[in-house]
Amino acid sequence: MRADARKNYSHLLEVARDVVAEHGADASMREIARRANVGLATLLRHFPTREALFEALLRTNLDALTQKAGELETSSPPDEALVSWFREMVAFVHSYSGVVALMASAHEDPDSALYTTCTAVHSAGARLLLRAQAEGTARADMDGVDLFGLMSALGWLVGQPGFAPRADHLFHIITSAVLTNRPRNDVKKAT
Repeated sequence: MRADARKNYSHLLEVARDVVAEHGADASMREIARRANVGLATLLRHFPTREALFEALLRTNLDALTQKAGELETSSPPDEALVSWFREMVAFVHSYSGVVALMASAHEDPDSALYTTCTAVHSAGARLLLRAQAEGTARADMDGVDLFGLMSALGWLVGQPGFAPRADHLFHIITSAVLTNRPRNDVKKAT
């Protein structure tokens, strides 16, 4: 990619990030182009579909979360690693309204532009869960799909004005339900 094209691409992503932060996954491609001071055709040349735009927007964050899971696997006790990663995933999901639905549908669709990235982050969380289960500190009756569902639900819930003030409390309730044999105070220390 030429330097000017790379600069335009980066500018479009920066503007898109702002628009999506304001309007969520339903952000208008036209609004992104307008704010970037380009025509819709220019935006579509870089990102031919909404999904391609979201793949570019989310890839960096999801790749970082996948990498973080790998780091936590080797640097933290299994239960603490799981809780730490879970907190970061909830924060990420909360940062873009509607991203949960995009990630959930992409994870089921191998043709999706988001499939590889979503599958990688989903697998990373499942590995952390399995590690905690092997140690006996996480429920044995749940899997990575359950973990993703809880994370998605909590990310959505804390985005609702009535529940936002209770975000930490709800996080502790959910992580206490995931982890076994840990007093509630220990869960707080691990986050």
